[in-house]
Amino acid sequence: SMPSEMLLKIFSYLDVASLLSVGCVNKRFYDLANDNEIWLKIYSHCFKPRRTIWKMESEQTETVSLGCAALHDREPGYWKKEYIFKQRAAVKTRVMRLVKPVDPYTGLPCKNKEAMRASGLSWILVLKDKTGKEHVVVKANLSFKRTSVTILWHSTNWPCLDILSTLKLFGVMPLLPDQSRAPSKNGPRQRSLIAEYHLANLTESVAVGADKLVQLFSLNPGLLVGLWK
Repeated sequence: SMPSEMLLKIFSYLDVASLLSVGCVNKRFYDLANDNEIWLKIYSHCFKPRRTIWKMESEQTETVSLGCAALHDREPGYWKKEYIFKQRAAVKTRVMRLVKPVDPYTGLPCKNKEAMRASGLSWILVLKDKTGKEHVVVKANLSFKRTSVTILWHSTNWPCLDILSTLKLFGVMPLLPDQSRAPSKNGPRQRSLIAEYHLANLTESVAVGADKLVQLFSLNPGLLVGLWK
């Protein structure tokens, strides 16, 4: 197998999302991807220290001195954890700053749109059929109002309603937000279940509206389902 020194050299060229991904391959890759020297360089590049804690060998190199206490006195993965913690804290501070101004007429935050985009928040639907297979619907259109956010999913490729048992709505947040750039669609993300709907008896319910082409059903809380003939 490839020597650890060579793998560490390769890992040192990866971005954060890729480094976290290779750490999921196996135990050896996980240990190497937690290397403090790699993560200290990433951390120091993003969060400029008030004082220099390493020596630069030349203007062309960014090799961190292995003799510094910042590396030897820390357990494996320390600077990875510090980087993630500081990134999340910085994004949270930015989001809280955006939701602080309140609309005097509604009493609600007036910068919800900016706050949601800064946090990287998105939504997905997970449709589960009666065999247990899941169908994930990611792409959605958003409409921001002063008092609400409307999320619209539509597709001609959805599975037939007759075979579906449940619909779950998830909020999705990046595990590793970056306050210096727009949230990326790549990288590890965390799902949070917002609501779960049972669809078995949907067509037996009373529709809230219908015409020659569409039937409209309302499921609480806050879900409208349109069925096109």
